[in-house]
Amino acid sequence: MAVEQYRQYLRQMLSERAQRAARQRTEPEYEVHTVFDTEQDHYQILYVGWLRNKRHFGCIFHADIKGGKIWIQHDGTEVGLANHLVEMGVPKQDIVLAFHEPAVRQYTDFGTG
Repeated sequence: MAVEQYRQYLRQMLSERAQRAARQRTEPEYEVHTVFDTEQDHYQILYVGWLRNKRHFGCIFHADIKGGKIWIQHDGTEVGLANHLVEMGVPKQDIVLAFHEPAVRQYTDFGTG
């Protein structure tokens, strides 16, 4: 598949996930953001704000496109967004679970790098 198609899939998937997460939030100063860097091919969902008098900031999901493959650097979702990408039509060998160390990736159903 073309890299541009992967960019579109990531933007679509992350936008949907961020909207869903934002609807679940009730605190006015707690936000969910998407970050789409299509020049460097970095894609993220972040959360930031105040929740019960405590400051929160972090990454929910981070993926890069490198060498024509989607490298999932972090996936803090319950469902695992790699499976959603497969449902969208991305071949498993084009998805690298980069949060696993390289020696372990061969035992996943996904790409190795």
